[in-house]
Amino acid sequence: MSDTLRDQLLGLGFKPAPKPERKPDTRRDGRPQGRPAQARPQAGNKPGNKPGNKPGHAGRPAHGPKAAQDGPQGQRKPRSQEDIDLAKAYAIRAQREKDERIEAERQKQEEARLRREAKARLDELIKDKGLNDPAADIARHFPYGGKIKRIYVTADQLKALNAGQLGVLQQNGRYLLVTAELLAEAERIFAPAVALKVDPDAPAEDDPYADPMYQVPDDLVW
Repeated sequence: MSDTLRDQLLGLGFKPAPKPERKPDTRRDGRPQGRPAQARPQAGNKPGNKPGNKPGHAGRPAHGPKAAQDGPQGQRKPRSQEDIDLAKAYAIRAQREKDERIEAERQKQEEARLRREAKARLDELIKDKGLNDPAADIARHFPYGGKIKRIYVTADQLKALNAGQLGVLQQNGRYLLVTAELLAEAERIFAPAVALKVDPDAPAEDDPYADPMYQVPDDLVW
């Protein structure tokens, strides 16, 4: 149709035919062809974040004890002289207590060693020197170690024991009747082994068990 005929039809009131709408071409991914795909933001690269920053930490100031200690310039607050003196006092006291524990343990071990050596010398001294009589039937009681102990003696031994001429030693749970001379020598070596030492000049009430008439029944448990 020429432009003249088109103008005549328009002049008569005819409207031009509408042009068909052109649909955009689509690709397989569903996006219109010709529009570039927008890159998906990666973790840590949100707007406002600088490269290398972790998510959620962009532009945030440091917090916590370290930041408070470091201060605004990242330097640790210097310790006062009072804090330094207090730390030194604690260190000195801890070292002194440690030295005291070491010394106490050393003394304990030394005392145990001396005790073992003394008992060994005592065992050698009184070896085969006990005067215990297997036929003795008189029980002589005496206090020792917070308890009442007893040793069986003959009538003559009882008189000599009460007169201070004999004595009693404790050796590995046994009680040995020995002479006064041997008792004195044993006392110098290891005094705790002396179980009974009678002073003949002491009042009789100091040792009630010295009276031969004072007998405790043998079936009585002490």
